[in-house]
Amino acid sequence: MRVSIRKVLFACVLVGGAAYGITILHGVHPSAEKRRQIEQLEKENEVLIRQIAAKQNYLDRMQQNPDELELEIKGRLGLVNKGSRSFILQDGTKPDKTGPDKTGPER
Repeated sequence: MRVSIRKVLFACVLVGGAAYGITILHGVHPSAEKRRQIEQLEKENEVLIRQIAAKQNYLDRMQQNPDELELEIKGRLGLVNKGSRSFILQDGTKPDKTGPDKTGPER
């Protein structure tokens, strides 16, 4: 059995080309996925940076204005001065809309 050098080289090139193609195809998908993850994390970082800036602004306001700080503390702790009245409202309640329609006359 005689094998020519051309046939061996052709087989090597064919196998090498197939291996290269498979490597490229597997390499494209993960890099695209990584790029998508990086973009998502960058967006999340931008949101967090805005939140940090808002909280820092709030802290600066509280440090510069002692009256506002006192009101905030009293509001969170439910404290009142002597002679003052405090009204506690429930959060999340909405006015009852079962009454008559205010846009037109009743029928």
